[in-house]
Amino acid sequence: MTRDVIRTEGAPAPFQGAPYSQAIKANGFVFVAGQLGLKPGSAEIVPGAITEQTEQVLSNLRAILEAAGSSFDQVVKTTVFLQNLADFTAMNEVYARHIGESPPARSTVEVAKLPSGALVEIEAIALA
Repeated sequence: MTRDVIRTEGAPAPFQGAPYSQAIKANGFVFVAGQLGLKPGSAEIVPGAITEQTEQVLSNLRAILEAAGSSFDQVVKTTVFLQNLADFTAMNEVYARHIGESPPARSTVEVAKLPSGALVEIEAIALA
């Protein structure tokens, strides 16, 4: 079994130095850690509402997928964590523009709280 750590400067480093990787590439898959609306090198969530945060989250996911030799077209599963399900429609509009014409399986859940007051976090599994 092969297992490679994926790291790119095009997406934020692990949140507050936590012990996890941006992604792991293993046996033909890429497992991308949940991404927040942080710009690379910043500790602050991007200003704005769910739309702006979702744009940044998907930008981070794209950078990590590309670093792993994958893309949104190769994503097979995502999980979306929302601080408030009332943001579902606005998040979904941004998500749909990025994810492509053949969307992956997806779960969306409301959570009590996300790091740094984030409104959305998205993780992904893709083909390598």
